[in-house]
Amino acid sequence: MSATRSSFQPSSRRHVAGSRPEPESNVELNPLFSRAGEATEFPRFTLPEGESLPGTAYQVVHDDAMLDGNARLNLATFVGTWMEPEAARLYAETVDKNMIDKDEYPKTAEIEHRCWRMLADLWNAPDPAHAVGTSTIGSSEASMLAGLALKRRWQHARRAAGKPSDRPNLVMSSAVQVCWEKFCNYWDVEPRYVPISQEHRVLDGYGLSEYVDENTIGVVAIMGVTYTGMYEPIAEISQALDEIQASTGLDIPIHVDGASGAMIAPFLTPELVWDFRLPRVASINTSGHKYGLVYPGLGWVVWRDSSALPDDLVFHVSYLGGDMPTFALNFSRPGAQVLLQYYLFLRLGFEGYRAVHAASRDVAEYLAREIGAMDAFELWNDGSDIPVFAWSLRPERQDTWNLHHLSDRLRMNGWLVPAYPMPDGLADLTVQRIVVRNGFTRDLASSFLDDLRSAVAFLDAAETPFPDPGHSGAFHH
Repeated sequence: MSATRSSFQPSSRRHVAGSRPEPESNVELNPLFSRAGEATEFPRFTLPEGESLPGTAYQVVHDDAMLDGNARLNLATFVGTWMEPEAARLYAETVDKNMIDKDEYPKTAEIEHRCWRMLADLWNAPDPAHAVGTSTIGSSEASMLAGLALKRRWQHARRAAGKPSDRPNLVMSSAVQVCWEKFCNYWDVEPRYVPISQEHRVLDGYGLSEYVDENTIGVVAIMGVTYTGMYEPIAEISQALDEIQASTGLDIPIHVDGASGAMIAPFLTPELVWDFRLPRVASINTSGHKYGLVYPGLGWVVWRDSSALPDDLVFHVSYLGGDMPTFALNFSRPGAQVLLQYYLFLRLGFEGYRAVHAASRDVAEYLAREIGAMDAFELWNDGSDIPVFAWSLRPERQDTWNLHHLSDRLRMNGWLVPAYPMPDGLADLTVQRIVVRNGFTRDLASSFLDDLRSAVAFLDAAETPFPDPGHSGAFHH
């Protein structure tokens, strides 16, 4: 039975998480923007009956978007919020390109190939010419493609050995990004979470043998945990799996979720072994729209070689005049971001990326030192991996206020700094986190510190406890 249009209208009691319920009243136009013969108001939840002038429609949407936060002051998001004017011009010139249509846009497809080949080389693939890769909408899609490849490889091996293949599991830290929870839910894989603790703040291989078995399709290791920014020691995890294989015969691959760190570690810590130099690493993903420095949304995933990506996952589609191999959850998607990534690879090169990320890390370490020196706080990490760090409120300071109160005070000055509980194993600990991105300068950091100190002084001056600010504790990676 088809639903009527009105059945899809949101009510004031049911709305998208994180948004405010909207009034049922119409959107009223400013008389200066409306023209003779036009309506003076638009319905909120149904299509208008007639047309309006481009300038009128633009002004309504522009005014709504103007009420969003200032992206430069958002210290919560990893997603890039600034590019050079030349990149903006290139974006405008190529916004109509459909990445999936490789027959109509063969040069864009060729540039996509160049980009992931560059990444395969950057991540030390044994032979980048025989690696396999693709662009995606973001790291979530890239992670799910990598997870599907792990599951299918495991299924093929189990069936070839005459063993059941209906109970796959995936091992990962309790601090894993939510996309892996989605992967396990959507593709019927049992998630096995290794809880973090004060002694083991990341997945480090300790106790791994208790979580893996013959049904384990792989271990996810994170280069840049979203909660704190810390690297998981991929080499130590690999060594633990080597020892497990020596004692049990289980040969378990690693997927590296390098959403942030895979675009930082090669430039700032090239000596750190975490990538395809480890034979157990089968695939790596990253976000082009995070520390790849491109506008959203763009992700990348690269497999060590063709043996890591089963052929039966790749579709050969006859589309718009050509044969097109594709492995993706999305079909039509923007090609402009791929061109922006190539622009940045050419524009910055290795040294340029190193300089940009080094500047961000310097700011992160400066902020961490200053915040760590304040009596109220205890640092969780110092921003020396990716330019991200977290801190908690000392227990003796929690009589009258908590980090949710501080987050609200900072928002009054435009700063978005989330406060959230840590994952399983440390769920009773609330932290705040700062993400330093390209464009967040030392001067802006100093301004933030001034506002942070003022907010803490205000909260400390209270003689009675502040009321619960009403936060749900939800955390958006």
